[in-house]
Amino acid sequence: MIQLLKTSIKVTILIVAVISFSTTVYADDVTDYIKEGLQYYKDGQFSDAVDSLNYAEQLIQQKKSAGLEAFLPKPLKGWKANKATSQAAGSAMFGGGISAEREYTKKSSSIKIQIVTDSPLLQSVMMMMSNPMFATADGGKLERIGQQKGILKFDPNTKEGELQIIVANRFLITIEGDDITAKALKDYAKAIDYNKLEKMK
Repeated sequence: MIQLLKTSIKVTILIVAVISFSTTVYADDVTDYIKEGLQYYKDGQFSDAVDSLNYAEQLIQQKKSAGLEAFLPKPLKGWKANKATSQAAGSAMFGGGISAEREYTKKSSSIKIQIVTDSPLLQSVMMMMSNPMFATADGGKLERIGQQKGILKFDPNTKEGELQIIVANRFLITIEGDDITAKALKDYAKAIDYNKLEKMK
């Protein structure tokens, strides 16, 4: 058991150390916590080592999640937008994942766009979208937004809907709205710069 824990810590140290080279804003804090974790590991304090390394990972994820905010589109004509927000969950929490979201309003209409990456949710959505039978089983409709494939679910009676798009097998974009039209969902989907998003590291 101890040997397995040591191996896990070594792998975590390697992953976090490699990722830390690409960060700038949190560089000092990240390297400090990695060094702290290494010292705890050398001292045989494995639980403290894991805590320090998890914290370093969380700081790196926070930087990455903040970067996602830039890909949320500006409000379309006639719409207003709230400030974009982002959050990150390390691998120790629910399998990990980072996200950014923004809400847009126009009178009684509202649309929320969320971009998620590094999340276990991606695999299940990708499996569903790769099989048209599953994608349309609960009322979904396959849609193409530029070069991107999506699943649109829209109820014209309640004027509620959701459009999900997988980008580069790495990002899940969810656009959902109340008191809106299917066209409004697709217009906001078209406003996202997918080429730049695909290049995000």
